[in-house]
Order: sequence, then C-alpha cells, then structure tokens
Amino acid sequence: MTSVAAAAQTVGRGAARAAARKRARLGRNGTVSAVRRPGWVTYTILAVALVVSAFPLYYTLLLGSSDQVSISQRALPQLWPDASVFAGFADVMSSSQVNFWLALANSLIIAVVVSLATVLSSTLAGFSFAKLRFPGRNALLVFVVATMAVPTQLGVIPLYILMSELSWVGKIEAVIVPHLVSAFGVFWMTQYLDSALPYELIEAARVDGASMIRTFWSIALPAALPAASMLGLFVFVGQWTSFFWPSIVLGSQNPTLPIAVQNLTAGYHDDYSLIMAGVFLVTLPLLLVFAFAGRQLVAGIMQGAVKG
Repeated sequence: MTSVAAAAQTVGRGAARAAARKRARLGRNGTVSAVRRPGWVTYTILAVALVVSAFPLYYTLLLGSSDQVSISQRALPQLWPDASVFAGFADVMSSSQVNFWLALANSLIIAVVVSLATVLSSTLAGFSFAKLRFPGRNALLVFVVATMAVPTQLGVIPLYILMSELSWVGKIEAVIVPHLVSAFGVFWMTQYLDSALPYELIEAARVDGASMIRTFWSIALPAALPAASMLGLFVFVGQWTSFFWPSIVLGSQNPTLPIAVQNLTAGYHDDYSLIMAGVFLVTLPLLLVFAFAGRQLVAGIMQGAVKG
C-alpha cells in the first residue's frame, strides 16, 4: 500500500489523511475490520422515536378496549389494553351502521389493483424516459412532473362529471381507473432507472436480438424491482387510507374501510370505544404488511443502492 508520505507528495495532504484512515480500517490481511457498533446515544434516540411513533396506535388500542363512561371521565382510562378489545372488534364487524366485510373487500381490491397498475405503468414510463431517445422526451417529462403541482381538489368536479357520464358513481371502478397512473411514480422510476440501469445492458440485449418489450421485461424490470417494491408499498398505503375521493364517488352504500369507520359516527351519540376499535382494524392490515414485507423491501432497496 502506498505510504502516507508518498501520497502527500503526489496528491496532497488531504489524500494522505484519507489513505491513513483507510489503512487504519484495514486488518493485517487487507480486509476491512469490524465496524464500531452505535453507542447508547444512538439507541436512545431510536427508542424515543419508536415510542413516539407507536404511541398513537397504542392509545387507539387502549380506547378500543375501554368503555364510553371511562373515556368520558379520564383521558387515560387504563394503562394496558385488555381482552375487551376483541369484543369491540366483533361489534365493528357486526355493526348495522357499516358493512365491514364489503368495505374490506373494496379496500383490498382497490389497493391491490391500483398498486400493481401504478408500478407497471410507472416502470414502463420510467424506462422510456430514462433510457430511450425520442423527440420531446425532456419536455414531456417536465409536463408529467408539473401535474403534481395541481391540487387534487381542482379536478374533483370534472372527474365526478366524467364518472357520472360513465355510470360509475357508486362503483369501485370510479376509484380504480383515475389512479392507474401516477406522476410521482413515473418520476420515481425515471430517476432510479437512470442511474441503476447501464446502457451497456440494454445494448447487449438488443445485439442478442431481444425486442424492446423483451429487454424491458428481462433487463429493466429486474433492475427496477427495489424501487418498484417501495413504490408499490407507498401506493398501497395511500389507497388503503384514502378517504377524500372515495367518500365523494362511492358514498356509504358501497364503502371502503375509511368510509366505514366514518359511518360509525353517523348516530346521535358517538361511541368512541367502537370508533377506535374500527380505526385499529383499518390499521392492522398495514401493520401486517410492514411486518412481513418490511425487511425484504429494505433489503431490496439497499441491494439496489449498492448495485447502482
């Protein structure tokens, strides 16, 4: 390895100090030594962030396991949830105010279909903008990104008129079709593929006789998988918790889960215990998704970052 003095003479003191730090991290056999573990300050900050993030969910579960009298008397009815929360879940599922199972099916269909369609369309468009050369490419990409500056509320009236003309009011098609393509998804995948997919791979596939669709399917799509997974997760969460547009075009007769929870407050007297139990039921599938897929998604993002 070049000595520090030699490095200082050839490329300067800054490079010499960098070489010294690198040498300090290397063992006798030239491999990187064990990385120093984070200290107690790091773990304390992470623990505080975890508690702050989990407290709203804990408080929701706490109120869901309490009764209306205790909630009205004390802000913290009890310290720990008990088994009565399961009775609250059963009351939500069997409540005459909402059709819970229909709302669950609608939310699941909308979230899955929109997520898959958005990932596919965004990856196709991102591949085209990042790796293909055609007239007006940059101007078209700027136009797509500029649409994100338009507030959603401005398009509600013409979109509702269009859905009424198509006789889709009250049907889940009115929620699915307008969200099949995402400007943010196109921008996300364009930026990722621009750096993660080398031109040499595309040229090699073309030389081997692959069509552009085959090149996308066999080369671009596997390379885009980490970013596509994160995009799918973002879209799934957004559609699962979406309330504004579904509440307008669907109503209470064919609801999604957020609308069903809102319908629990439609009576003369709000039962906060029942409402909080419903809120936790809506959140529970998202927790399961993160619990089972979170580690794989983070691993995929890190793998893609290293390859890129």
